[in-house]
Formats: sequence, structure tokens, C-alpha cells
Amino acid sequence: MRWTPDQMPDLTGRRALVTGANSGIGLIEARELARHGADVVLAVRNTDAGQAAADRIRATGVPGVPSVERLDLASQQSVREVAERFARPTDPLVTNAGIMTPPRYRETSDGFELQFGTNHLGHFALTGLLLPHLLAAEAPRVTTVSSIAHHRGDGRVAEGNPAQGYNPQVTYGQSKLANLLFALELQRRSTAAGSRLTSTGAHPGVSGTNLFGSAEGMGSVPVIGTLGSWAVKLAFPSPDRGAEAILYAATVAEPGSYSGPTGLGETRGAVGTAKQSHWARDESLAALLWQRSEELTGVHYSF
Repeated sequence: MRWTPDQMPDLTGRRALVTGANSGIGLIEARELARHGADVVLAVRNTDAGQAAADRIRATGVPGVPSVERLDLASQQSVREVAERFARPTDPLVTNAGIMTPPRYRETSDGFELQFGTNHLGHFALTGLLLPHLLAAEAPRVTTVSSIAHHRGDGRVAEGNPAQGYNPQVTYGQSKLANLLFALELQRRSTAAGSRLTSTGAHPGVSGTNLFGSAEGMGSVPVIGTLGSWAVKLAFPSPDRGAEAILYAATVAEPGSYSGPTGLGETRGAVGTAKQSHWARDESLAALLWQRSEELTGVHYSF
């Protein structure tokens, strides 16, 4: 039987956080977590869009309470400010936000390549800084959203996407490989520490969201910004379908698992075990990336 969000467990009394929850898959994730009883923090860069998303969630009559926090993952200072405002157990944490394939090389406010700095380092720092609040929960879960594009990443991932030879698609793939390496390494470290924290990875396949038309990515190219997201929305499954694998990973998937759609090259279909590249399974590479991420962010995990 196909898994659907209707099979999610009761989340009453839990406080979830979803990054990038003002639209698309992130909004669906937040709505479904609230539908099953969780109070949900929508961590977003645009708080006006975030408040509108929270209002849409409330209007569905869900029992969970949505709220909004401003978070710019391209700024380590913003990440730290969000973490400092938290004062209660957090579970689950879903690191969903991302930037996809800006056509020209760009950097975060901290000097990191934009996709690596946002998609990986921003979430690495956020998860580490929230770790005390995660561990205060009864059975905390962290789900890191990767992509089928992680197969384009390789052993250079820890270099952080240097400007020389910049390629938007390859660079995006490297950032998504970093996400998956992090998710799997986090579970290994949690297990080694005897922690009850569960880390999972997931990807949505290809869904009809605004990511393709984002002004931060390929949407900055006028033709793609106008047509890209509409074409994807017509050709691929809805965000509701794309969110299924992430919600499965965030609530019921086994520790250290990687979930995604199982049909048509993992672009759509029922939720199941997703394929990992051989680089994603490289534990030495994961350890190297972890060490480099600690050096770049100054965030160290203590279980």
C-alpha cells in the first residue's frame, strides 16, 4: 500500500521547524505536520510570505499552531540569531530550504559559494546550534532534504564549490551531495554517542514548485524565470506528492535511511528507499566534509 501523509503519527505536543516553508514543498510539509498536531515554526527569509503561508495553514483548521521566524541561510549571523531565540525542545527539524543553479557565481555574506553556503553550511550550522533543543525532545528527528542531483557531486565536495570553473548544475549537485553526506554522518555520530536522535535524508523527486523560477537561481534568467516554473508545474507532480518522501523521513523512516519517489528515475511515484551515489556512501568523505564544515562555520556538535 502506498504511504501517504494520512499515515503520519500524532505529533501533538511537539514543536517542529521547517526551513523554506513559505511555498512549495516546504509549505506542504509545515501544513501536514500541523495537521497531525505539531506546532510548526516556518523559518523563512521573507517573513511577509511566511506570515501568508502561516495564515493559509491556519485557515485549513489544523490543530497545530504555525508561527514564523526570519532565517537567511546565506548568513551565518542570521542562523545564530534564530538558534538563540529558541528556548524549548524542537522535533522534528526539516531542513528543506535551498537555492538551485544560479547562472553566475555568487557568494553568501560570509564569502561562501551561494549554493554550498546556503544549502549545506547554513543547515549544518542551524542543526548544530539547535542540537541542545533537539536532544531535549523525547525522540528527536532531523531530516535533511537532498536531491537526485546529488549524483552529479563527487569527491571534491569538501572544497566548497570554488569560483574557478563554476558550473551551476554541477555546483548544485555538490551542495546536494553535501546534504546527503551530512544526513548519514549525523546518524553515525548520533549512534556512536548513544544518542536517541534520528537523522534521515530524503529527496522529493521533481515537483512543480517555484524553485526553478526563483530569482536566486535560474529564475534570474528572464526566459526561465517566466516559463521555467510553469513548465515544471505542468510536466511533473504537485508539491503535495513531492513532500511525501520528506514527511515520511521526518516521522517514520528508519535512522540513517534515504527516502524518495521510486518511479521513473526517482522523479515521481510511491515513497521508498532512494538510491545513493557511491560518493554519498563514502564515510571518509563524509568525515572530511564534516571537519571542513566545522572549520568554516565554527559550529561543533556535542551530543
